[in-house]
Amino acid sequence: MAASPSHVTTDIPFRLDRLPWARWHWIIVIGLGITWILDGLEVTIVGTIGPTLTSKNGLGLSDEQATAAGTTYLIGACIGALVFGYLTDKLGRKKLFLITLTWYLVSTLLTAFAWDFWSFAIFRALAGAGIGGEYSAVNSAIDELIPSARRGVADIAINGSWWVGTLIGSLVSVPLLDGRFIAPSLGWRLAFGLGAFLAIAVLAVRRGIPESPRWLLTHGRHDEAESIVTGIEHEIERETRAQLPPPVDRKLTFDASRKHGMLDTVIAMAKTYPRRTVLVMTLMITQAFLYNAVFFTQGLTLTTFFGVAPGDVGLYIIPFAIGNFAGALILGHFFDVVGRKIMISGCYIVSGMLLIATTVLFLHHDLTATSIALCWSAMFFFASAGASAAYLTVSEIFPLETRAAAIAVVYAVGTLVGGAVAPLVYGHLIASHRPEMLAAGWLFGAALMIAGGLVEIVLGVDAERKSLEDIAAPLTLAL
Repeated sequence: MAASPSHVTTDIPFRLDRLPWARWHWIIVIGLGITWILDGLEVTIVGTIGPTLTSKNGLGLSDEQATAAGTTYLIGACIGALVFGYLTDKLGRKKLFLITLTWYLVSTLLTAFAWDFWSFAIFRALAGAGIGGEYSAVNSAIDELIPSARRGVADIAINGSWWVGTLIGSLVSVPLLDGRFIAPSLGWRLAFGLGAFLAIAVLAVRRGIPESPRWLLTHGRHDEAESIVTGIEHEIERETRAQLPPPVDRKLTFDASRKHGMLDTVIAMAKTYPRRTVLVMTLMITQAFLYNAVFFTQGLTLTTFFGVAPGDVGLYIIPFAIGNFAGALILGHFFDVVGRKIMISGCYIVSGMLLIATTVLFLHHDLTATSIALCWSAMFFFASAGASAAYLTVSEIFPLETRAAAIAVVYAVGTLVGGAVAPLVYGHLIASHRPEMLAAGWLFGAALMIAGGLVEIVLGVDAERKSLEDIAAPLTLAL
């Protein structure tokens, strides 16, 4: 019952949270979760085509230009996250997760037709902007549509699917680039076309995904929210052939006249929830630094210290990718059952300890290319779940009206620090050809991950199985 034209009292958030898992949720997971697969595919493809781009079969880039093109992708991702994140809170989740995917599709297709360094770098930056925007739009939509009891496992598995893209990229890079089936000059262009093809297929699925009813409530569109939730309930009842359990006997009153914008995000992060901001910044930066320190210099490590041929590097990425995805898939359930604090801190600390053990074996020359790949796989089995939980944490602990923008800010900071700084630092360490220098860098990365786990113990939020509105009160909630 409405108290005034701008006020509406509803139980919609609690009706969404009490829904049993059904086919409808799988459509959400697949349709929105493809983002991470595309990003993993992009990063892996660019990593594997590097030698081709610098040869006569590619664009004839210098090593510096090939590296700079990777940097433009990261810069584009950061800018895209901030711009599209703001628009996601302002214009809606659905509108933006359709726009950002279309943006990515067009940009990555243009990359396939690049003719020189500048065209390649610009198209890469535009593709990065689309992916960065996807992180904000998709993470906020997923958390607002998935039932509270399954939010952890769904979000972590989806974020962990980045490694499915990596696996696909590793597998397709061999026939596309080795010259036996397709000329390398064409193969690297077809690799980008694959990303565009997947995006087209997913765009068709996403058109059927509704707007977030929670977002609609904060913008005074209660009738639309009610229609969407009623339709979801009827669909799940038809599928399960059972009556849905009643929601908790609770209602919230939203005041849609309360305007909100980017300033609210700043206030929420800096003033209302400063401890939470420190938490998510720490989790994001430490995991980004570790991943970029190991994964994005993995090829150089294998070729420099273990004599692996450049063309065989992709083979060592396959078990690495499997270990990462398996960790998110297997451990995700426990983030809802055991709890956020225990699982996040545990994954961060265990992965840090395993990196220390790997470093010791590396210094004692006890590792081969195969055994260090297996050590990395074991370490990132835990690190992957922890890193995915960093995205889960930032997407559920800030108010609904600032959710996408908060995700964007944290993602941009983590990407800039981990994505821009770590590869440069570790690239120089590897270039020294001194194992003790690289080992020191790995130990620093391990210390950061352990520190991230300790911060989670102190500042972590017990968000498991709670409604988003109970974790952080919406700004439009009527007092």
